[in-house]
Amino acid sequence: MLHGNDPMTHRIAFQGEPGAYSHEACRNARPDMEALPCRTFEDVIEAVRRGEAELAMLPVENTTYGRVADIHRLLPHSGLHIIDEAFVRVHINLLGVPGATLDDIRDAYSHLVLLPQCAGFLKQHGITGRVSPDNARAAREVAERGDKSHAALASELAGEIYGLNVLARHIEDTDNNTTRFLVMSRETDDSRRGDFGMITSFVFEVRSIPAALYKALGGFATNGVNMTKLESYMLDGSFSATQFYADIVGHPEDANVRLAMDELNHFTTNVEILGVYPAAQPRG
Repeated sequence: MLHGNDPMTHRIAFQGEPGAYSHEACRNARPDMEALPCRTFEDVIEAVRRGEAELAMLPVENTTYGRVADIHRLLPHSGLHIIDEAFVRVHINLLGVPGATLDDIRDAYSHLVLLPQCAGFLKQHGITGRVSPDNARAAREVAERGDKSHAALASELAGEIYGLNVLARHIEDTDNNTTRFLVMSRETDDSRRGDFGMITSFVFEVRSIPAALYKALGGFATNGVNMTKLESYMLDGSFSATQFYADIVGHPEDANVRLAMDELNHFTTNVEILGVYPAAQPRG
């Protein structure tokens, strides 16, 4: 929920309730800023556009369940610029009310996406997974009920906020579950250079001619530009209109990137740069 029409403060907006993994991303990436919870991704963007927050923290992909739905559709029309990226290792914890033990737990609540990620642990301990709209909300509701047989599957931050104890830590079945976030702002600064290089994110549409995509992307290969992401999605519900989202390693002012982008422009109907920002970690 947004905080009315307050003047812009030192805030970073995120989707979800306090204690969500997006909240954890805000705390890690901008520890000096107040985190502003919002109901939807659209509300996060609007909070920045209206001046209720300086920055937006938006998840774009996860190593376990892939692309976050709707995000790429929202980015080109947001009016915001990507200024940073952040990675959060998603550790799932079993959180119970004070006084509860692991043996007390019969039901564990969390988001539908998180439940399968700790199915092995739940089966081993005879715990039934229950669906909640949000993992942080699950933690809040478990705290409100005060039932020792109920637990939440959520972040340690959620446990801290809602006064729950960690009954089992890092219970996810895989050890590489990570979410990538984008930090967005109304302003941009393309003069920066990062310790691990720069990332340029953009969207484009190809012309309706044979081999247009192949030709459009050929410039990145011939100029030695590493493309780390390329995704397609329909425009306006049409099977014939496709937009592509791409991340490349490099800055538009780099000679090889400039040549590749010039070639891309020749075979596309529209190219829009969404952000030029420091890579948070080395690209392989």
